[in-house]
Amino acid sequence: MWLLIFLAWLVIWAGGTYWYLFGKKSPFSLESVRPPGPREFDQKKRDKVIKQGFSLDKVPQNLDVIVIGSGIGGLTAAATLAKAGRIVLLLEQHDQAGGCCHTYVEKGFEFDVGLHYIGQVHENSLLRIAFDQISEGQLEFHKLNQHFDTIMIGQGEEKREYTIFSGKTEMKAHLMKQFPDDTEAIETFFNIMKVSAKKTHYLATLKLIPQWVSLFILKSGIGNLLTDVFRLSGTCATDLVNTLTSNKDLHVIFSYLFYGVPPKDSSILINALLIHHYKRGAYYPKGGGSEIAFHIIRTIQKYGGNCLVRAPVTGILVNDKGAAYGVKVRKGQAEVEIHAPVVVSNCGIFNTFQRLLPPAIQENKGIQERLNMMKHGRGSFLVFSGFDGTQEELGLESTNFWLFKNNDMDTSMDAFFALNKEEAPDNIPMMFITMPSAKDPESKIRHPGKSCMTILTMVKYEWFEEWKDTSVRKRGDEYYNYKMRFAKNLFDWACTLFPKIKDKLVFQDVATPLTNNHYLGAQHGAMYSAEHNLDRFQAETVARNRCNTPVKNLYISGQDVFSCGIAGALHGGLLCASAVLDHIVYIDLLFLKKKLKGRKARELAELSKKKLQ
Repeated sequence: MWLLIFLAWLVIWAGGTYWYLFGKKSPFSLESVRPPGPREFDQKKRDKVIKQGFSLDKVPQNLDVIVIGSGIGGLTAAATLAKAGRIVLLLEQHDQAGGCCHTYVEKGFEFDVGLHYIGQVHENSLLRIAFDQISEGQLEFHKLNQHFDTIMIGQGEEKREYTIFSGKTEMKAHLMKQFPDDTEAIETFFNIMKVSAKKTHYLATLKLIPQWVSLFILKSGIGNLLTDVFRLSGTCATDLVNTLTSNKDLHVIFSYLFYGVPPKDSSILINALLIHHYKRGAYYPKGGGSEIAFHIIRTIQKYGGNCLVRAPVTGILVNDKGAAYGVKVRKGQAEVEIHAPVVVSNCGIFNTFQRLLPPAIQENKGIQERLNMMKHGRGSFLVFSGFDGTQEELGLESTNFWLFKNNDMDTSMDAFFALNKEEAPDNIPMMFITMPSAKDPESKIRHPGKSCMTILTMVKYEWFEEWKDTSVRKRGDEYYNYKMRFAKNLFDWACTLFPKIKDKLVFQDVATPLTNNHYLGAQHGAMYSAEHNLDRFQAETVARNRCNTPVKNLYISGQDVFSCGIAGALHGGLLCASAVLDHIVYIDLLFLKKKLKGRKARELAELSKKKLQ
């Protein structure tokens, strides 16, 4: 009798699992991908897509999903759900869609705000297939030079320069040439990179299967028997690299892709993944970062949805049963309600839980537990500079530059963030330089004879907090002079590398954490959203930090779900869509990947056959 009950339960469980994994129609198909059309250079036509202002008559009827925030996480979730047959409305508080993927043009100069380069979009990679599906093949990526990053450590005569090359074998070999006494350390780190890249899907799986199952796998020790990735995700980067080598310059190389968290507070898995991300090449969207939003929004519209800007969501509507059923949007001096059975928030966990939910819901124990898993990330400070002259005339290049004043990232970053407001501008320990006009071959067509540079560093929000209640571009002389102290020091530092730019500077704009808060809705100006510290990537925290929330029908997407950056936020969108659809869309992407690899193999076989004839 008990055997029959067990067998019946097993059959039901197996059938349910099969239905969950394979029984639902895929939102993705090879047929939906078409060859890229001609690039749209008419800004008015582009603005109709990425700058369509909010009004109730533009809201689609019979909405299934409302998505708050049009960063890549929101765009990905919205497009995936749209292709799955849902009517989706994407709402953006800024006057242009795209979040950190948007670009802005001022005085004839075009600047990228958050997308500076991207990896893993080579032919038939999972990320490229995902981009192809949500843009239906319209996004194109330009591969940058093999030498994609330069790292400079120290100052004056003590300055050392290292270069990072892409390539399956070239990346490691090139690094070993520069550190001939540390080849074993490099070999071990690259093995960690390999494990991290190949097994990261185990971390994603923790968010997709029932939480109690995830926690059982981790607490029982089964997870560590299956893979090292759960241990690596919770391993301190500094502690691990200290076991590999005493070479402090190499320590910097292993953690140079800085996202606001010093190595002693960061996960070795995240640092390894960031470097591995560019192993197969660094890329930049043809036409600039705004192409991403432009084409994905058109996919959403194709399936009956829409994306509306200047649509600040002021609250999430929750009924007396504790379920979300829509949002409130500020229109002029009034608020209007828009209803839908599902709400997806891509505006960050702090904005969602602390600002948009009703006060009574915010006190929910489950909400507080989720908030306690996270900390506010560091604020970003950016300097946008425009020059008269081509990249050839100014000596600019597509390679990015990472500058560190010394090779002790832990000490220097801790010391910097411990400074008071007045000391900080004159003691910046590191910065990142990117030249978007040199990365996009079409920039010469859109903005002939002009070049631009973006400089980025991390700062404390508290240094700028006294001006938080002032209006953008009306914050007063004291604020302006203070932010320009940072900007001047950063720009002067950049001029030591590119001396020709100093006399050709014709435009400069500066973004502080307050700017990022205003335009991106980034709390504390943190472009990478919640802090990516070691605690966040402990396996149990990864399992608990999922797209589902304690509020029924409310889901979280984007960087706070998985990790930072364009790729991390896109995966946050795919995870969110999987949760909403109750269907793992990654399985559909993997099936497409297998088909595409088969197609490629047949094409190569045919080509080989023709050559032999």
